[in-house]
Amino acid sequence: MHWKATRCRPTRAVGAGVLLGLMLSGCATAPKQEQVRLTWPAPPMTTRIQFVRSIVGEQDIGRDTTFSQNVINFLSGVKPPPKRIVEPVGLAVSDDGQRVYVANFNRLAVFAFDFAGKKFTQIEGLAQPFGLALDAQENLYVVEQAKKTISVFDREGKKLRSFTDPSLERPTGIAIDRTRGRIYVADTGGSKTEHGHSVKVFDMDGGLIRTLGAGKGEAPGQFLFPTYLNVDTQGNLYVADTLNARVQVFDSEGEYVKSIGERGNAWGMFDKPKGVALDSFGNVYVVDSGWSNVQIFNPKGQVLLFFGGRGPVPGMMKNPTAITIDPNNRIYVADYINHRVNIYQLVNTTAEDSFIDPLADTKGGAEGGT
Repeated sequence: MHWKATRCRPTRAVGAGVLLGLMLSGCATAPKQEQVRLTWPAPPMTTRIQFVRSIVGEQDIGRDTTFSQNVINFLSGVKPPPKRIVEPVGLAVSDDGQRVYVANFNRLAVFAFDFAGKKFTQIEGLAQPFGLALDAQENLYVVEQAKKTISVFDREGKKLRSFTDPSLERPTGIAIDRTRGRIYVADTGGSKTEHGHSVKVFDMDGGLIRTLGAGKGEAPGQFLFPTYLNVDTQGNLYVADTLNARVQVFDSEGEYVKSIGERGNAWGMFDKPKGVALDSFGNVYVVDSGWSNVQIFNPKGQVLLFFGGRGPVPGMMKNPTAITIDPNNRIYVADYINHRVNIYQLVNTTAEDSFIDPLADTKGGAEGGT
């Protein structure tokens, strides 16, 4: 059983009722009943991604409000209640998958959803919170973009410390390499930046170690408005090089390794890539804000599948931003304009499924479609 992407273009003008699943078959029409949760690819092909639910606010601690009238009202323009997600741009999930942290750019707050403890808390008064990351003690690192500062909070929301550097111009994404004791911060910069379009590397005490990036540009190792980051188990750093429409990969020493994707509207191509995450098999998930979907690549950089699509229906997206994946391969996507976090689950998949059979087309299709 192998993943197999077909050549169905991830068109931007997708309606809310159209699925964009790519594996073993072309695009398919979504079920008309609102309560039917989406899957990718569409039946009868083997399901790989299931939409589970959405998180919209405090009420989701005790029950699933994904299809409730409250959500419909909000998406129709009703003023949101105080503890509802608005413009999520950062995500983090605990190692046990029980606690989800959401940076609300509009709310100037981070929401913490503790599903095991059935508890909702928030850290308020933040200066445009953006990227989020957790260390081994589950201390929360919050990029406060307006302050050009990274603030650190314990699990109870108590502020422990903060750090910055004069070279930080417009910090956005953040990732922590726990094994090597490094904190990576994407410095998106601006059109007339001096120190932006780079990644700043800090030690765990907040001291600047070095800067990654060969300046503003499109050559390998250069950046054009980098945004989100992630680190794999080998210490490789994945950088969403957003306006270059690619993800660049660097090794643990900061040396350029490769790029994933390029600008375009076909499978394996991007418009505006943002959040990046990895599942337990080493597959790379890249959020594309422009196409409003998530593309999945295997460790070799071959595209396997994309899921989502533009629309308000639960499971679809509008300009998604951040992504994170827990150890059980549950996938969380910050659905920016829909003001929610969508949750999906990787299913029916093993490590062997991540590698495409180069002879699949001559065999009449990939194996294991039923």
